[in-house]
Amino acid sequence: MQYIHYYNSPLGTITLASDGEKLSGLWFDGQKYYGSTLSEENEQRELPIFEQTGQWLDLYFGGQEPDFTPPLSMQTTPFRRAVWEIMLKIPFGHTMTYGAIAKEIAGQRGMERMSAHAVGGAVSHNPISLIIPCHRVVGTNGSLTGYAGGIDKKVRLLTLEKADISKFFIPTKGTAL
Repeated sequence: MQYIHYYNSPLGTITLASDGEKLSGLWFDGQKYYGSTLSEENEQRELPIFEQTGQWLDLYFGGQEPDFTPPLSMQTTPFRRAVWEIMLKIPFGHTMTYGAIAKEIAGQRGMERMSAHAVGGAVSHNPISLIIPCHRVVGTNGSLTGYAGGIDKKVRLLTLEKADISKFFIPTKGTAL
């Protein structure tokens, strides 16, 4: 059985999902891949993991860097898990490029190189937005691209973290990455 809870954020309603012990999903309403790890059988319930995640979100949306991470359930492929674990290390208010993540994954696997496009797929399928900070991943060319919650939310989240977004641009349709 999976459980859900709703959190009202300054950027809209967020749905939280859990197996009862760990957080397995965190999605903005309407985001791409919304509910991707959520089974059809779920029940709305108050749980300690949702209370803990709510505290994390309260700190985060208050402009503070949370000093803890709620327990996470990352049921996925080894490749996606590796990408998500790298994203968990991106500091509050900082960014990392898809290419830099690809280079780190290649190094971990003893490969000469790794596709940044493959990394992008793993980043976009992250079911635990914000806590696994996919909004901190940017294009190698300085573009603010690829956020399942929408570019407008990505800009607002990075601004909330006081990241220097002046060096980035928002690509228009047809812009090569």
